[in-house]
Amino acid sequence: MRHSGWLLFSLALFAPCGAADEAMKPALLLAQSYHEGIDLSAYWVSEKFDGVRAFWNGTQLISRGGQPIHAPDWFTTDFPPLALDGELWIKRGKFEQLSGTVRQLQPDSTAWREVRFMVFDAPEIAAPFGERLRQLQQLFSMQSSGYLVLVEQFRVADHAELMTRLDAVVQAGGEGLMLHRADSAYRAGRSADLLKVKPNQDAEATVLAHLPGQGKYRGMLGALLVRDEHGRQFRLGTGLTDADRRNPPPIGSVVTFKFRGYTNKGTPRFASFWRIRPPE
Repeated sequence: MRHSGWLLFSLALFAPCGAADEAMKPALLLAQSYHEGIDLSAYWVSEKFDGVRAFWNGTQLISRGGQPIHAPDWFTTDFPPLALDGELWIKRGKFEQLSGTVRQLQPDSTAWREVRFMVFDAPEIAAPFGERLRQLQQLFSMQSSGYLVLVEQFRVADHAELMTRLDAVVQAGGEGLMLHRADSAYRAGRSADLLKVKPNQDAEATVLAHLPGQGKYRGMLGALLVRDEHGRQFRLGTGLTDADRRNPPPIGSVVTFKFRGYTNKGTPRFASFWRIRPPE
């Protein structure tokens, strides 16, 4: 009987997830940015996967924005009947391929064969992250799905070791690292309980206008006028390919940009367009 091992174990730990909640936006824990000086002995560390955030509510995959993710039925057949927080991912450097696969309303079975659900938390376990991790490790020891992976967590001694680990991941084509505070409960919203560690910072902004190009970009996009989540308006003129300039992100869409700290006026320093965020 499929799920029997999962079910016997999970019923003792989790409240059921009702079907009525499937279309609702999940209350997810969101990361802040790491800075040197934080007590790293308090955190578990893992790779930051460049994928699409997803929430498994026990019966269905849901996007960060609360929309159903149309995975093939066989992809989730052996997923457990309990809530899991994670990232849909293919491999390093394959974000665009993944994004195209996940956005399809009619799933492409061949494309989905390459996708994995990388699980890093279980929101409904009422325990600190260290204990949630222990229970997840026990739970995953009996799972049989080839499409469900528990993210490896490890410890570092200090900032120097963290940077060494970061350099190794980035040089191998990875995006960065995540820090998860061991003694923290799962709580929705942006929190220092979860920190992202990357060579460059990144954030999201809404496209307000297309500013015309000049010189070699005459007749194409010169820059995007955007507004970030704090209400700050600024231009994104670098990082755009010629294809982006000919077919720019639509006004009203959300884009991700990279930057290096903030200016004295509070705007992102060296802000550079990265990519369009997939619809939620």
